[in-house]
Amino acid sequence: MRILKWSLPTAALLLTSLAAWNGAGAQVAPASIGGRPSLYAGGYYSNFDSDFQQPRLSGLGVYVDWNLFGKLGVEGEARFLRLDQLNSFHSDHYLVGPKYTLRYGRFHPYVKFLLGAGEVNYPYSLANGGYFAMAPGGGLDYQLSHHFNARGDYEYHFWPTAPGLPGMQSNGLTPNGFSVGIGYRIF
Repeated sequence: MRILKWSLPTAALLLTSLAAWNGAGAQVAPASIGGRPSLYAGGYYSNFDSDFQQPRLSGLGVYVDWNLFGKLGVEGEARFLRLDQLNSFHSDHYLVGPKYTLRYGRFHPYVKFLLGAGEVNYPYSLANGGYFAMAPGGGLDYQLSHHFNARGDYEYHFWPTAPGLPGMQSNGLTPNGFSVGIGYRIF
């Protein structure tokens, strides 16, 4: 009876250790931390409603996505809405913030919340303003190959202190728009 009392726990401990040593039933390292980190850099074309006198602005931009933990990452972007200036009116955006991505095969929908600066050169170069910007958004990355993806994106900006021009009430601006582009996976 005494041998049976000690042999069952010893056998269970030995079998559990052997299974763990062989990897049977254990998770592989990437699944336990949410996937391997990846870094994408890309460019895009944007078309935005400026929420000021000129209805739409278009331009080019760049972005960097650093996916740290599989689904959770950081995005940084710079956008230059200068292609269709009217009376020297244009806008630039410099934003960074967290991004959450889901993966369904080649489709990778995401949501993000970026913070940073929005800059505007007002018509006829009468004034130039820089504003704190909050930009919730979302979109879809479609994996074209191991290294390339296509992107469709929407952002809605809040610039609470804009326009800040003499003689105008500063009740904020809400520029918003779409971007389409392509990214390259660096690692």
